[in-house]
Amino acid sequence: MSAITDLHRLRDRLKPSARMPVVFLGHGSPMNAVEDTPYSRAWTALGQSLPQPAAILVVSAHWMTRGTTLVDVSALPKTIHDFYGFPDTLYAMDYPAPGAPDLAREVSTLLASHHSDTDDTWGLDHGAWTVLRFLYPQANVPVFQVSIDMGRGLEHQLEVGRTLSQLRDRGVLILGSGNVVHNLRAMRFGGQPLDFALEFDQLFASRLQDRNLASLADRDALGSLLRMAHPTVDHYMPALTIAGTSDDRDQLTFMTDAIDLGSVSMRSFVFHQGA
Repeated sequence: MSAITDLHRLRDRLKPSARMPVVFLGHGSPMNAVEDTPYSRAWTALGQSLPQPAAILVVSAHWMTRGTTLVDVSALPKTIHDFYGFPDTLYAMDYPAPGAPDLAREVSTLLASHHSDTDDTWGLDHGAWTVLRFLYPQANVPVFQVSIDMGRGLEHQLEVGRTLSQLRDRGVLILGSGNVVHNLRAMRFGGQPLDFALEFDQLFASRLQDRNLASLADRDALGSLLRMAHPTVDHYMPALTIAGTSDDRDQLTFMTDAIDLGSVSMRSFVFHQGA
């Protein structure tokens, strides 16, 4: 099924409701922010389909902490250009959305059992703004980030998602940004998808569809396949956070399920209530 067909169906299902959908986007290369790609077009279409949120909470692969979960309380989050060797056009980009300091402080309190704290030095890294500029190009929705505690296991991110899920009933869009498969060491330009990338991507999709979330956080059982798909798990963690925010009331829609550069899954998904 084509990504465009999936998006049209999703648009028809996303009727205005008190409970917000949750979104995971495979963000891939920063160049998607400046190039006309199937991914940037899909993000634009998704933004036109989503309900207007009161605020956006982003969990990005690019804000990693250890021993704590930080919540950015900046009033005006800065645009962070956390990449190297790209065209000047990318470094000139700005996403001047306001922050949500009061809500962010509430979220820090909500995450107290996850060793949370507030932070006012971060902003919006490229896992956030490169996709937000397509979802909400006017940058008029308050947005803030929550970090990933890399000192905890995969199950911890599911738990963070479960804790954050109550924000869905307060008009908050929870957005995860990473990649279901992310092995830059194996990346090859113009190459066919590698077998391990296809295998892990399909395994993830199947278990997510079956709501077998515990198995997606079982590092030992995933074994060498997880290690090939994710030499480090930073890009995997946000997918688990978003999975954790879902429940039995949600329907699941996949989009942009291609493997880019041989070893980067661009699979994205949305949990949403049925019409």
